[in-house]
Amino acid sequence: MDWFRSSWVLLVGWLGCAACPGPAGDGAARFPDGFLWGAAMAGFQVDMGCPTLPESVCTDPNSDWYAWVTNPELIADESLHIDGDPLGGSPGHWELYEQDFDLARDEVGLNAIRTSVEWSRLFPTSTVGIEDHQGLLEVADQAALAHYRAYFAALRARGLTPLVTLHHYTIPAWLHDAVGCHRDLAGCTRRGWLDRQTMVHEIAKYAGFVAAELGDQVDLWATLNEPMAVVLAGYVMPTAERSNPPGAVFAFDQAKAAEAAMIEAHARMVDAVRANDAVDADGDGAAARVGLVFAFSPAHPVDARSELDLRAVDDLMYLYDFAFLDGVALGRLDEDLDGAAEERPDLQGRLDFLGINYYATLRVRGSPGPVFPAFSPLSRFDPLTLEVDKLYPQGIHEALTTLAARYPGLPIVITENNVPFDGVTDTRPEYLVYTLRWLWRAIQDGVPVEGYFYWSLMDNYEWNIGTGYYTGLYGVEPSDPSKARVARQGLIDTFGRIARDDALPADLLASHPLPGDDGNR
Repeated sequence: MDWFRSSWVLLVGWLGCAACPGPAGDGAARFPDGFLWGAAMAGFQVDMGCPTLPESVCTDPNSDWYAWVTNPELIADESLHIDGDPLGGSPGHWELYEQDFDLARDEVGLNAIRTSVEWSRLFPTSTVGIEDHQGLLEVADQAALAHYRAYFAALRARGLTPLVTLHHYTIPAWLHDAVGCHRDLAGCTRRGWLDRQTMVHEIAKYAGFVAAELGDQVDLWATLNEPMAVVLAGYVMPTAERSNPPGAVFAFDQAKAAEAAMIEAHARMVDAVRANDAVDADGDGAAARVGLVFAFSPAHPVDARSELDLRAVDDLMYLYDFAFLDGVALGRLDEDLDGAAEERPDLQGRLDFLGINYYATLRVRGSPGPVFPAFSPLSRFDPLTLEVDKLYPQGIHEALTTLAARYPGLPIVITENNVPFDGVTDTRPEYLVYTLRWLWRAIQDGVPVEGYFYWSLMDNYEWNIGTGYYTGLYGVEPSDPSKARVARQGLIDTFGRIARDDALPADLLASHPLPGDDGNR
């Protein structure tokens, strides 16, 4: 039975067990004790654009992504889909973070925030050759380090649990020349993930430094964010949806090399965080839990009767998802992406939880043979006819049960989810309730889900798309010099009610029925 067919076989039925979080007496659908209700953001997307701080304080010009979205030559290259919006249109969270944390806690009723530390802010200059903590401390940007200490102390003071992503796409420019590697991928000298040994060593060293300096405030860490977006949009095909440095096209060997480097980097980052975070900030008995954030989209065959389409689903899910996840969750490294994985003991046991970003479900058509044989013999699907459905809330249940079947017992956190506002009809409150209903059902079916983070707290700078992509609980007008947060009240009221009650209230259950509901289910 392949993954697609087996994903419909649920792990644990509704057996009425005392340990299962069930409907409360008031008819509400309760979530597990300690469930994290949060909003997510990333430093590069929200920090810049401060209303009163000098640009030199607020802006970070030292990353590959800064070069990527500000270089006139790249902006003019239509194949890279870089909007070119000024980074000053970002919401200025670097300055306004305390206000934002107050909104998250007091208005939305959240108990957690997912955020990131920017490597290039802490280390704007090279750390190559510096191996001891004191040496790293001496070259670290002291103002940035002080900022992060105050930042996480402010989260803790408000009772907000931080989940911290150590690497949310951006690489210091001293490790990755985004512009030069786009022009000449083979000849550039700072090649990021393609300089595997250097990159793995330096990012693990950085992770250990952050864990040592901030571990008294942070217990939940994520190593990498959406690694396959880097692989696919950076080395296979930039698109309007995501264009990632270095923006190479069909550089299949480099794509495979980058993927293997990121799998290895995750393991070494986990080792470094565990070795350096010795403080149990939460008092739960664990000084550090370290996971990975991965964008996961269930796939369906266009024709469920077609063996080609069914096989295409298996190929697509392996190449897009399971080759990477098997590496970090099981220690099985498939460097050639041909299905023949090597057992790597040094990669095993390095995943305390899996963060899942759920945005869409895919529909795929099969091909008689590999479409990209240089990439993998397991590419028997047609990428040009791939259909993406972003309005499919039940897909979160399919994603969770599929992952729980493949990686039994692995805790999961929904680290991002939303549906963008189209500017006309705001359907997000309805979508949110249906999504959380399906999420709750997955928990009843035995999936160990520990939290849900909405993307995002406020409108932000959406990478190559720039500003004007409305994903926030709060709107922020890029041209407003005050960067005032404007509540999207219907969405906040709905999310806040669920988060505060730690439950889906009975009236929302009744007004948003799912197939097969009987009463609360």
